[in-house]
Amino acid sequence: MDRVILPTLETPTLTKAELAELLFERLGLNKRESKDMVEAFFEIVHATLVSGDDVKLSGFGNFNIRRKAPRPGRNPRTGEAIPIKARHVVTFHASHKLKGIVQGDIPAGEEFE
Repeated sequence: MDRVILPTLETPTLTKAELAELLFERLGLNKRESKDMVEAFFEIVHATLVSGDDVKLSGFGNFNIRRKAPRPGRNPRTGEAIPIKARHVVTFHASHKLKGIVQGDIPAGEEFE
């Protein structure tokens, strides 16, 4: 498979708009379809996490819902003890493949084979 190289981005992060633009340029979708595809992907991920299920993206990583128990906290300004309620948090664990790509352990061009 051809190596995917991202152009230098205008911002230091990849935004949904820039992701849609990349789909437009690479796949030949029209701009509306590209935007809709990006939005639909994130809506599905969001809805899956809200329902309490994990999201596993092969070769990228896993988004997990974790329940955090209630615990005592402290106001850093006043030192006053404040209870922190139980809550659910989203965690992300990168795959070994993604970690290898980011660290440069996987040679360029092999990451998407």
